[in-house]
Amino acid sequence: MSSPTSSPSTTATRAGGAAAAGPVGRVGRVAALALAAAAVLVQITYPLLSGRALTTATLASVLLFAAASLVSAASTHGPRAVVALLLGAGGVGLVAEAVGVSTGFPFGEYAYAGTLGPQVLGVPAVVPAAWLMMAWPTLLAGRAVVDLLRARFGPVPAWVAVPLGAWALAAWDLSLDPQMVEAGHWTWADPSPALPGIPGIPLTNYAGWVLVALVIQALLHAAVPRGVRPGAPAGAAVGAGAPALLLGWTWLGSALAGVAFFGRPWAGLWVFVVMGLVAAPALLRVLRPPRP
Repeated sequence: MSSPTSSPSTTATRAGGAAAAGPVGRVGRVAALALAAAAVLVQITYPLLSGRALTTATLASVLLFAAASLVSAASTHGPRAVVALLLGAGGVGLVAEAVGVSTGFPFGEYAYAGTLGPQVLGVPAVVPAAWLMMAWPTLLAGRAVVDLLRARFGPVPAWVAVPLGAWALAAWDLSLDPQMVEAGHWTWADPSPALPGIPGIPLTNYAGWVLVALVIQALLHAAVPRGVRPGAPAGAAVGAGAPALLLGWTWLGSALAGVAFFGRPWAGLWVFVVMGLVAAPALLRVLRPPRP
């Protein structure tokens, strides 16, 4: 039955739109999962590679991961989310890195070695894609934890998702920076003081990551609607599907790789604990939705 403010033709049009969006959205979600799985498979090869082969695999995994995030955003939240990711995550990441290599703010003084391919404004073009690729699953992770908190404790402001998502995004660098510094892709002018067990990366770097991640997450949270496109499955708003795979793999895979394969046990433990504060409850929310 139509509502008093909707004509039968309007209701039919909406239903038709949802039906049309459904198959397209399903194809997009499958494509996002396929891209995410491909990124994971490429990263699994890291311990077997070295030198140029490892660099090529790193670049490929970032591009696949970023594509998975963009396709996931498009299929569940529409074109607006794609634009927000490109500008609010990739664009802000590029500006922050360009300012960083030029002035030392906000990360500290560092320099790229020129081993990561073409550069834009003195920054490897792949670096903004890295900010973008993790911004999407961590945005949804922050929202998932807010949903979980609401189910357990009552009203929680929606904006709490911003620092939660920023925390998860910044925590990823506990694994990323040691890997990239060890591979020689960038170096720090003054790598002290550093976190216990993670030499070579100054504390200013992590402070800068938190600041930039807060800006990115605030922009994404404001620009990306909380709701999903017609036909999107339950759980899409909090990251079910490709975002959950990408978040879970980055969290657990980074921890396992550091401890078991790359000789960086402290980096693995740091990322497991710090990123897990958001990743673990977010994945719990996706796998076990709150009861109505």
